[in-house]
Amino acid sequence: MPTLNDFYSQVRAARPLEPIALDKPIALEDLQTPALVIDLDVFERNLEKMQTYLSENDIALRSHTKMHKCPVIALKQVAAGARGVCAAKVSEAEIMCDAGVQDVLLTSPLATTDKVDRFVQTRKSHKGLKTVVDHEQSATLLNEKAAVEGLIIDVFIDIDPGMGRTGVAAGEAALRLAEFVGESKHLRLAGVQMYAGNCMHVEGFNNRRAKYEKVMQKGMHTLALLNDNGIDVPIVSGGGTGTYNMEADLGLINELQAGSYAFMDIEYRDIGGRDSDDVYSDFEVSLFVLVTAISQPQSRLITVDGGFKSFASDKMPPQFRDVEGVIYHWGGDEHGIVQLDNPSCELALGDKLAMLTPHCDPTVNLHDFYFPYRDGLVHEVWPVSARGFSF
Repeated sequence: MPTLNDFYSQVRAARPLEPIALDKPIALEDLQTPALVIDLDVFERNLEKMQTYLSENDIALRSHTKMHKCPVIALKQVAAGARGVCAAKVSEAEIMCDAGVQDVLLTSPLATTDKVDRFVQTRKSHKGLKTVVDHEQSATLLNEKAAVEGLIIDVFIDIDPGMGRTGVAAGEAALRLAEFVGESKHLRLAGVQMYAGNCMHVEGFNNRRAKYEKVMQKGMHTLALLNDNGIDVPIVSGGGTGTYNMEADLGLINELQAGSYAFMDIEYRDIGGRDSDDVYSDFEVSLFVLVTAISQPQSRLITVDGGFKSFASDKMPPQFRDVEGVIYHWGGDEHGIVQLDNPSCELALGDKLAMLTPHCDPTVNLHDFYFPYRDGLVHEVWPVSARGFSF
């Protein structure tokens, strides 16, 4: 009888990993909706801009795949200059390794034998797979399993920035864990991770920088403590899209875990940037959900075929890319009801409309495929290979 891990392996093996070429290009307006679409010109500009900035400031990029869950995109990020990628869950890391991504860091700690077993099995054939630890129990499990397989596993000490989510406490507790890892024959300390996710969406650049610098002082203190005790820390990994242009001045992070920069969304757009507290425009929106106007039960309302099953939101509804003077209201699982206050253009049944996502990460997890387009044409489809892989 197959084990649960065997079952997961079979499910993973059935997932497509590579681009699916179309016999004939499909015009954007001919896609069936809702459809998750990527403007390739904008997407590529975002990748180039982030990589250029980080390279100029001697910071490596480790793109976070929890955002896009797509090996095709991960490999494009690596080809553009990223050192490697992150994955939030074991299943995401497995998919990235299956697709040939060489350097993968699992950013969530492992605390059970079944997850450690899966990690170690993948690590046997993927030398560049790494993980974080934030407790001696996790480190012990990893060390024991690695010993059975004759492996030495690279690990990062995960430091809690004060969020109370994951991570060992900064300071002496982090030092003790680093020493424990150093004494474990089948683990190797590769760096530390400190991701202050509570700072990424602080509105206003100066407000965000002030909070981030205060939070990251714990990391500065811990790194100094490790160095004073003779513990070499080659990589300090963390940060994200909201702090990418603060890291060089702070001088702590030398590996950035940015994800949303490639797609962007309403939540990031609204945090404000260095040049404007109103709009964060460092990176452009490249990801949209294409919807169709399907019903008009009232003269001042029109219904589109995208609701909760097409968009995920922490706070706000989606917005149209090209239409102003309208308000989107959630209409249930399948529908959005659009209030036509003073539309900037006429909307009619059958119209296909691009919408900005409120939060790109969980929105992506609702779709099976991306439809990347250039000059209005889709030439291939990219599978969201790790969709639903949160185990």
